[in-house]
Amino acid sequence: MNHSPILTRRDACKAGLLGFTGLTTATTASATGTSRPRSWIDAHSHIWTRDIQSFPLATGQTVNDLDPPSFTTEELIQAAEEVGVDRVVLIQHHTYHGWDNSYMLDAARRFPDRFRVTGMVDDTMPHPDRRMRKLLKQHVTALRITSWTGGTGQWLASPGMAAMWKCAADTRQAMACLINPEDLPAVDRMCRKHPETPVVIDHFARIGVDGTIREKDLNNLCQLAKHKHTFAKLSAFYALGKKQPPYDDLIPMIRRVYEAFGPRRLMWASDAPYQVVAPHTYGASLALVRDNLDFLSADERDWVLRRTAERVYSF
Repeated sequence: MNHSPILTRRDACKAGLLGFTGLTTATTASATGTSRPRSWIDAHSHIWTRDIQSFPLATGQTVNDLDPPSFTTEELIQAAEEVGVDRVVLIQHHTYHGWDNSYMLDAARRFPDRFRVTGMVDDTMPHPDRRMRKLLKQHVTALRITSWTGGTGQWLASPGMAAMWKCAADTRQAMACLINPEDLPAVDRMCRKHPETPVVIDHFARIGVDGTIREKDLNNLCQLAKHKHTFAKLSAFYALGKKQPPYDDLIPMIRRVYEAFGPRRLMWASDAPYQVVAPHTYGASLALVRDNLDFLSADERDWVLRRTAERVYSF
């Protein structure tokens, strides 16, 4: 969860990334010819590199700002494989790279079967919909929009944003909303204006980021389920509620969202690398959904851990 950090992570990062454990399902052949665990999909991870000569950072950012200091394409692949995740949706990190999606596009070009991309397009520039269509050819099957790039109350109001939502109804690129609870009514209104546009809500709309899960906020999130093309991510457990593994305190909220959306419109996501900074681990995030949600049937769990993301992101 980026742009508006929830935890002070710099000191924790000094401990390094934790190890990962892998309770897995079936196995499949990897690119090297060896077997590897499969086949879950992580619907939300960031990557970045210290190679800023090849992939420059946004204005004002330096390698000293990267937190954790490194989480490259290869580091993500290693972490994901350890817990049976073989595909990942990469999410543009606006703070570090602005509107430049190059590093994620490079990863998707090199590993087209492994990655899809949620990129970013500046809606204030002319014809952002044309940029969307161009990016679609580069595995960008969703566009991240945030409530803090366009000014309070104005982030959905630009002509460019309207063009993007209209385009997305045609291209099926999901509008991926990184928002706060107070932004949910505005998203609801936009969904009514564009009923055929696929929409994804990241991180429960950050409900519980201050430690309190409020009924009003949860009701507003669940209200979005009435829009048939709206989906929600079960993600960023490290940042919500008590912020402590095994994250059992989040189960009541997850169940409410499950009852509203159903498993075919929910998807698990890690929000790595933040989810892999001590005391959190990639494995703990996956385990909450894979092992600890006893209200999910085996088929429903497969939708949440794989099939919903396959459908939304066109894997």
